Amino acid sequence: MEDTSSQEPAPSKAPLGSLGPHEPAAPLIVLEEQERPGCSRELVLARARAACRCSPGALGRALLRLLPVLEWLPRYDPRSQLLGDVVSGLLVGVVAIPQSISYSLLANQDPVYGIYTNFFCNIIYAATATSRHASVGSFGVLCLMVGQSVTRHLQLAGYGDGSAALGDNSSSPGNGTEPCDRSCYAITVALSLSFLVGLYQILLGVLQMGFVAVYLSEPLLGGFVTGSSLTILTSQMKYLLGLKIPRHEGVGSFILTWVDLFRHIHNTNICDLLTSLVALAVIVPVKELNERYKERLKAPFPIELLVVIAATLISHYFDFERRYKAAVCGDIPTGFRKPTVPDFSLFPSLALDALPIAVIGFAMTVSLAEIFGKKHGYAVSANQEMIAIGMCNLIPSFFYCFASSAALTKTLLKESTGSQTQVSGLVTSLVLLLVLLWISPLFYSLQTSILGVVTIVNLRGGLRRFRDTPRMWQLSKLDTAVWWATMLCSTLVTTEIGLLVGVCFALLCIIFRTQRPRATLLGRVRDREVYEDQAAYKQLSSISNIKIFRFECSLYYANKDYFKAVLYQKTGLNPVLLAASLGNRARPEPGGTRGCCGCPRQGRSRAESPPGDACVPSTDMHTLILDCGAMQFIDTVGLSALKETHHDYEEVGVQVLLANCNPSIRQRLREGGWAGRAGGQLAFHSIHDAVQFAERWHRGDSGDKRAAPPEPEEQQHFQVSL
Repeated sequence: MEDTSSQEPAPSKAPLGSLGPHEPAAPLIVLEEQERPGCSRELVLARARAACRCSPGALGRALLRLLPVLEWLPRYDPRSQLLGDVVSGLLVGVVAIPQSISYSLLANQDPVYGIYTNFFCNIIYAATATSRHASVGSFGVLCLMVGQSVTRHLQLAGYGDGSAALGDNSSSPGNGTEPCDRSCYAITVALSLSFLVGLYQILLGVLQMGFVAVYLSEPLLGGFVTGSSLTILTSQMKYLLGLKIPRHEGVGSFILTWVDLFRHIHNTNICDLLTSLVALAVIVPVKELNERYKERLKAPFPIELLVVIAATLISHYFDFERRYKAAVCGDIPTGFRKPTVPDFSLFPSLALDALPIAVIGFAMTVSLAEIFGKKHGYAVSANQEMIAIGMCNLIPSFFYCFASSAALTKTLLKESTGSQTQVSGLVTSLVLLLVLLWISPLFYSLQTSILGVVTIVNLRGGLRRFRDTPRMWQLSKLDTAVWWATMLCSTLVTTEIGLLVGVCFALLCIIFRTQRPRATLLGRVRDREVYEDQAAYKQLSSISNIKIFRFECSLYYANKDYFKAVLYQKTGLNPVLLAASLGNRARPEPGGTRGCCGCPRQGRSRAESPPGDACVPSTDMHTLILDCGAMQFIDTVGLSALKETHHDYEEVGVQVLLANCNPSIRQRLREGGWAGRAGGQLAFHSIHDAVQFAERWHRGDSGDKRAAPPEPEEQQHFQVSL
């Protein structure tokens, strides 16, 4: 081959799409963009008028969305669905009886209010929910948060430390208002709080803000539930030991409660302690067997209810209350109380307490509804579920109920025992109605220590999450850090602050992941047009004088400095420092041919070629390809960093090409003037196209009987038409 390296290649105009006499033309890729809908005032007004237009059809559709029962109940098939719903509803009702009473202790309420809560919310949820399997009612974590708020307001109102036993009718200090004992004021605070919780949830649903639940990640919720479980366990220990100690609230309540437990442990009621130990020894093994053989059992053995019945009978006939001073539930009234209205004067002090309860309540409800909806193949509306659980909190607040949500244990039981629709929820309410009308007085002698045992036993799911942390650590260290941070703050500080810390820490982890993402150089898979991470895979070949850099994150203001730093590190070339070292010496143009020491041989430099003793420092690449496939967006700061990078590398004779840009990034490049007026380097559909273009352009620049460098219109054959 004739040596023409010292000759200026004759400018030739190759046919459109060709780069040399022996190289095939690349196919032209020209994409015409879709017309994007405008956001004119007329369009907005038209949509607003359509949304506000009232017609019989629109009214009917709105009613069906608000009350899904009107859609599925007419299609209900008793022959195939009724038996499963009745059996499931009865079993859930049997489990709900002891849980309703025990969770009332947690919410600092009398037992009857827990039964009210579970009765009303099951009826309302059956009419308003889109989920067929979620079971709503008192939930341990929410009851804990309600109890903390109630206790704080009892202290502020002058009812002591709020640790009085159930049935304590101590009066409020004279304040010029109608007399209201401790129990009356406690339920007034709780129902006012439930009203606000329901109002928040309904507003979120109406405003289509169901997406808020996505910010409560699974590690965050898991850590919160585990931390709350530890707090619940701590709060129930005084009932198991029969101690009368104050209920601590606020920062450090977990540690202060354990300090008080050990300080007063010499006052332990032996009767309550022995009863608790026997109940634990009976309930825990049976529930473990229920879980182990749940696929063989048609229904789980109702051990909790049987223990409650047996303990009540034993306590009554052996007169534990009088002989051993054991704490009992006391009188549980039958029937219903007259409806009431929330105390609006409490709203300012309860507004902040209601917010985390509302968020946790709808997050648990929506997540459970979506899990079982996906499992059984039906659609669940997150926004309607928020409205449904909001109605379950707002309407029952007029009937002496506290905040509720979907409960995991009852939902699992409901789904596993053959429930088909929310008719099972109506059956559960029927069971609780029988308790309210006739059976509740029979629980007078039931020890509160048994209720504490029932509550603690149902915390096993949250406490078992500790066993999952080693596996979580292997999968994601940041997710594990979120779990531990949320759990520790929920336990050692407060549940509300723990939730807030968990959300903030999870968001900070996302920012950290995007601020310092993975960045690597790519190599080519042998005999394939595939390029992969050289640090992750072996036997990848590097391309001579071409560096392919992948930044596995969007480019924005928080990571633009890291982008430059890691780019210079990976490529081994800092163009800013190299340009400074060149000073006023000649700088090669992109694609320019270099001599043995890097000096340009052709007339494509910005100054005359320097003498031999002032040779330009050599670089090991003539092209830098940026793989933008992992970039979802580029903001204005990121675009400026990209343009600066292009300019800096161009100063030292390295051309910069982009590959795998999505349409939004290509539009941002076009609007930001990346291509410039003369065409410049644009974006390629694939890394291989960019590599081919760089190799052919460099060979054309070398002057070894190759074609001249392609002109801007020829570049379009390899690049995306912007």
